[in-house]
Amino acid sequence: MEIKKRFNPRFILVVVYFVAFGSFLKVNLKTAEATVYSDSLKLTIPSIELDVETAKLELQDNRLETPSEIVGSYSMSLNKTLLIAHSNSAFKNLNEIELGDEIIYGDTIYTVADSRIIEKAQVNMYNILKAERKDTLVLMTCAGTDLADRDATHRLVITAVVE
Repeated sequence: MEIKKRFNPRFILVVVYFVAFGSFLKVNLKTAEATVYSDSLKLTIPSIELDVETAKLELQDNRLETPSEIVGSYSMSLNKTLLIAHSNSAFKNLNEIELGDEIIYGDTIYTVADSRIIEKAQVNMYNILKAERKDTLVLMTCAGTDLADRDATHRLVITAVVE
């Protein structure tokens, strides 16, 4: 007696569903790494007389390139934005910021809560970009000894929050 095996249509449907859903997740998770949520906005820091437009940045080869003469903005979450610029151009006076100073980014007023100089090798971009409970702005520029290609041994990292 010969037994014929039949294909179960539900099995095929389940396999197709998981393959399609898995592809969707892979594409969207990869895209999410480079998503910029905030539009380019004006940055004003009255205490250092800074008043400049920002430009949105996109990840390129898993890196953010610092703009030459302006401030670049990048976000991976809705409530945290990183602003970067060179210490010899737009952020030349950033080292003069003090705790409690106001930073205005777009229509939002932030208060400087932390300022620290970190050795370049110790900068953890995951911590800098991860979401926070409060709206947070992180400003970063070069500090320390100058190196080649407009780089330096350390980073000045200013964190400001909405009170």
